[in-house]
Amino acid sequence: MYKKILVAVDGSPISAAAFRAALQQVLAWNAELHIVYVIETGLFKSIPADNTVEMLYSMLQIEGQNVVENLVADAERAGATPSVHFEHGHAGETIVSLAKEIQADLIVLGTHGKSDIDRLLLGSVTSFVIAHSLTSTLVVRS
Repeated sequence: MYKKILVAVDGSPISAAAFRAALQQVLAWNAELHIVYVIETGLFKSIPADNTVEMLYSMLQIEGQNVVENLVADAERAGATPSVHFEHGHAGETIVSLAKEIQADLIVLGTHGKSDIDRLLLGSVTSFVIAHSLTSTLVVRS
């Protein structure tokens, strides 16, 4: 039985599928739904801080807010009241840490992220979560 389900989303079609799978579990178990969107700050570590980086970061925040707002609306239409976690940092570490913090029973995420680089790295965030989390993890394929 699951009481708290954490789903990681990034706006990709596979994360939308992960969200739908998480929502099914939430409704089946009458569990709490937690949605996390992580802006991967590691992308900016080697770039000197200037207006361009700030602009890119701002664009990623706006994109994330739009993604999460749409998913919250979908969850509410289905009868769930999600908690939203908008985070910054290494995505895998953040997901594992948040799952531990909220005492999630299940993490749901897709096989890979939205970029071709993520596919090349064989779903590095997903691999990290599987390797480092003590929480059961459901990996959704597209």
